[in-house]
Amino acid sequence: MVFFSQMLINGIVVGSIYGLVALGFVLIYRASGALNMANGEFVIIGPYVCLVLITAYDIPFFIALLITLVFSAILGLVVERLVVRPLQNAPVISVIMATIGLSSLLAGAVHMIWGHQTRVFPPIFPPTPVQIGGVIITPVYLWSFIVVIALLILFSLFFKFSKMGIAMRAVADDRTAASSMGISVKYVYAATWTIAAVVAAIGGVLLGNINGVSPSMAAIGLTVLPVVILGGLDSVFGAIVGGFIIGICQNLAGGYLDPLVGGGLKDVVPFIIVLLILMVKPHGLFGSRGIERV
Repeated sequence: MVFFSQMLINGIVVGSIYGLVALGFVLIYRASGALNMANGEFVIIGPYVCLVLITAYDIPFFIALLITLVFSAILGLVVERLVVRPLQNAPVISVIMATIGLSSLLAGAVHMIWGHQTRVFPPIFPPTPVQIGGVIITPVYLWSFIVVIALLILFSLFFKFSKMGIAMRAVADDRTAASSMGISVKYVYAATWTIAAVVAAIGGVLLGNINGVSPSMAAIGLTVLPVVILGGLDSVFGAIVGGFIIGICQNLAGGYLDPLVGGGLKDVVPFIIVLLILMVKPHGLFGSRGIERV
């Protein structure tokens, strides 16, 4: 039972980070109808920048994090302006292919600049673990969970009540109608890519504090894709719920099933879950079902 609780807690923490990263997928899909296949590279660039600021320039973590978020926001704006905006009226597949090319470009830049080795953040959180009923929770897991939950609540309120959040939802529902009401679609697109890059960087920094930073972290882009599909491509709430489901199932599979099959099943479980769910609910758990008149 202690082992199960440990795997469950780890899955909840990792799943919350999955949900945060999946939020970037959902925002871009709602705005443009396309998937950002470079989201995994957005995740790894943030922690590398933050780590360099801390280790090479002796900048305190929270200031380094703030600079990293500003850098990520600028990166999102540059990508939107140079890559996405010229394809605004192009077919969706063109945008997806452009982000695949961007993914390769950013991955190559990461390898050239920072190499292939795993780098570790200096101790930022208190080293003393918290023990609850025999279950040991390291502070980095605890604080990561608290930060992610706070951010998810903040973003939910932002989308529901802020002027920009309402504009983003209007563009997602009907771009033409939103434009006719005076909403700048280009401005909303820029804000969407900025927020997506920022949340990816936050998720990357949290994961970097847990597992270290390496180019292999970009694989989270593929891991989070089942999260988005499971919850529903256009559902913010679905991204959060899907993150928890995938995170918990993945960690339980890694703890119980991987030793039986020799490993590797943990990475496959998210895709198995998505296939099973899509057989029953093709639009995901909370995705909108489109209605077409023919």
